[in-house]
Amino acid sequence: MARTPDPLPDQHGRRFVITGANGGLGEEVTRTLAAHGATVIMACRDPQRGQAVADRLTGDISVAALDLADLSAVRRFAQTCGEFDVLINNAGLMNVPFARTVDGFETQFGVNHLGHFALTGLLLDRIRDRVISVSSISHGWTKTLPLDDLRFEKRRYSRHSAYPESKLATLMFGRELQRRLHGSGSSLRSYTVHPGVAPTGLVAKTQTPLDWVSEPFIRLIGQSRTAAAQSILFAATAPDADPDTYWGPTKLFNTRGPLGACPSSALSQDRALWQQLWTASERATGVRFPAAAVMHEN
Repeated sequence: MARTPDPLPDQHGRRFVITGANGGLGEEVTRTLAAHGATVIMACRDPQRGQAVADRLTGDISVAALDLADLSAVRRFAQTCGEFDVLINNAGLMNVPFARTVDGFETQFGVNHLGHFALTGLLLDRIRDRVISVSSISHGWTKTLPLDDLRFEKRRYSRHSAYPESKLATLMFGRELQRRLHGSGSSLRSYTVHPGVAPTGLVAKTQTPLDWVSEPFIRLIGQSRTAAAQSILFAATAPDADPDTYWGPTKLFNTRGPLGACPSSALSQDRALWQQLWTASERATGVRFPAAAVMHEN
């Protein structure tokens, strides 16, 4: 059921950490939160670029270095954080040429999922309210999640399969985190959202001819950045938002339109696979979540 988001509540006294805040949806969410009184920490791979964005915005905004493609950098960032209210796992790469993270993982999966998994686990005991995981309608474009080959050592690389796999992992991680938080009796909540389709610049980094045509096409079928940011802002601030709902735009195959509950693929609802992904992610990152906050629930 679609709904019109309530006016954004006053955010004075609330502190947000948002990854990938130096452009696209991250910049839009930062602008809106700061305009409503929030303190926002922009966690960016390129702090200089992030600072250039912060300088043209108004409000209580700071910039910190965070490279999700380097787990040691994720740990360094986590060591600098005090308590805050909301973590928004927004940063992402899409359909980029093959590369590996510092730790040897395929870059899209390493940044979009593993970096955020590690960051969330390292910060969880300092989060007062909720975690937002930004997935994508593309999660439904894959029918598999090869947890035995996260480094693409056994199969031929396809950028067009690696991206959906990473966003499927994002969705399943957010759901499994919520399941574990609820099972432990924690007051923390984990939300999963998608922004639909919008001209954020994400698809213009493939280093192929598609970079020249993708943004105009997206402008034609998609929605504005302001509209696309609504699912993130709603899940991050609405007191009554249901954490078991996959929030996003509900029209034109979920590419645009009013905010509401969105469908997800059958694979994304496989709870056994959620747990297998969690175990594989712990093994890959070396990060274990605080046991008291995420007690395993059968």
